[in-house]
Amino acid sequence: MTVHPRIDALGDELASIRHEIHMHPELAFEEERTAALVAERLAGWGIAVDRGLARTGVVGTLRAGGSDRAIALRADMDALPLDELNDVPYRSRVAGKMHACGHDGHTTMLLGTARHLAETRAFDGTVHFIFQPAEEGGGGAKVMLDEGLFERFPVERVFGMHNMPGLEAGAIAATPGPVMAAADTYTIEITGVGGHGAMPHLAIDPVLVAGEIIVALQSVVSRSTDPLQSAVISTTCVRAGHASNVIPETVTLAGTARSFTSETRDIIETGIGRIARGVASAHGATADVVYERGYPPTVNHVAETELAAAAAERVVGAENVIRGWPPLMGSEDFSYMMEARPGCYVFIGNGADRPMCHNPNFDFNDDILAVGASYWVSLVESLLAA
Repeated sequence: MTVHPRIDALGDELASIRHEIHMHPELAFEEERTAALVAERLAGWGIAVDRGLARTGVVGTLRAGGSDRAIALRADMDALPLDELNDVPYRSRVAGKMHACGHDGHTTMLLGTARHLAETRAFDGTVHFIFQPAEEGGGGAKVMLDEGLFERFPVERVFGMHNMPGLEAGAIAATPGPVMAAADTYTIEITGVGGHGAMPHLAIDPVLVAGEIIVALQSVVSRSTDPLQSAVISTTCVRAGHASNVIPETVTLAGTARSFTSETRDIIETGIGRIARGVASAHGATADVVYERGYPPTVNHVAETELAAAAAERVVGAENVIRGWPPLMGSEDFSYMMEARPGCYVFIGNGADRPMCHNPNFDFNDDILAVGASYWVSLVESLLAA
């Protein structure tokens, strides 16, 4: 593993920045403190700073040489709404909020990259450092794009990175094609006829209808989608009734659907509506179905993935670059950026035995800060070779 010596020397400073962000977690579109820290650091290193896209977004711009080529590197800044259980000096100081997904580390790695490149300028072109708000369900990437991100900051390619617990610290997975799933949600409002629990023949029981719908929805994956195309339908919420002796008038189901292709996504949406309405109708009830499409699948472009893998090899060695990491059914709004520009989203190992993201015991591994920043630098200096 060949971490850049200048970046390695920043280890304590990078850890300090990460801990500062970690102690003050902010949820989607609330990242005022984090954005101010990012902007202050960038400006202090002589990097042009633009603020305000998606409310709290920050874009740093660094130019070197005379080329008109430009690329973008993106990090997310928001935290999650849960209480931290780690007993560390820098644990969250905000009740009900913590950096349980490592965005504090992502932001810090990109800051370390920006500082190094500002000092060395060993590239020819323009790098835009995108510090994005609201990845955790807020769709901050789409908001930045809708507000003109790539019109104001034109780029040829865009790259992202996320830490991965379960993967050896510092290893980098760069896989072409789908790497994370589309994430959609559905709500099914079932209306029957309420009544006495002792006289169900005088009612139309929406609870019974709901149970049959929950089971029947699994046939969409097992019988309607291509077995070679991954899909998941999970009914995760059931709201019904208030008393044990009363058949309620309505039941509400809600859940999530995950897929990797537009064809599978269409089949799932159609299937959920068909089954819910059909089962309800068979019982004399009705079902109102709302299907909302969330983040699209995150799909790496082949050429950009090869460039990313080559850059990673120069830092961590070919033996530590994984080109066949299996796709995850989780989702990521960086997908919107790669729909707008070709790019690659890599995973950097956070440690084989560390808690998974979104866990109250999760903590970003400070030992990989310099590795991630060195990868970014390798990528920039190879794509924008001086």
